[in-house]
Amino acid sequence: MVDLKSTKEEPREQFWDVLEDVHAVMLGLENSPQHMQPMAPYPDRERDAVWFLTKKDADLFKELKRTDKARFTLVGPNHDYHASVTGALFENEDRAQIDKMWNKVVSAWFEDGKDDPQLALLEMKLQDAAVWASVGNPIVFGWEIAKAHVKDEEPDVGARAHLAFH
Repeated sequence: MVDLKSTKEEPREQFWDVLEDVHAVMLGLENSPQHMQPMAPYPDRERDAVWFLTKKDADLFKELKRTDKARFTLVGPNHDYHASVTGALFENEDRAQIDKMWNKVVSAWFEDGKDDPQLALLEMKLQDAAVWASVGNPIVFGWEIAKAHVKDEEPDVGARAHLAFH
């Protein structure tokens, strides 16, 4: 379960920790007619970046010619953490980064391995994120709702944070 205290006091560290624990985010380009699509993120804390591997014939890659403004949404593994993240998305031809990311799952998508002419490495330089964390325990949630009705106050069932990168 997500720690609400961390959301309030260490939101940046918590963001990276959660991102490292997910298998997919929904990635898309701003003002694009294409829908967001699931992509496996490879977080890079030191660069405030997230890496993705895709194919050059994918709609998302083709749309990069029009705009680099991207957004991804993230739902934590326990469904009690959500984030909406913006940044600049662009192709990066760093072979060392491809080597670092390469694994059995990725290789299943590329017939010619790391030398597949359709392989594209994308880097997203993060700019901004809004995160929401919520109480995952149904007993605590129920208690907060009941208490709010008795005391006529808002329930304490979550926390919100804003992150600015760079």
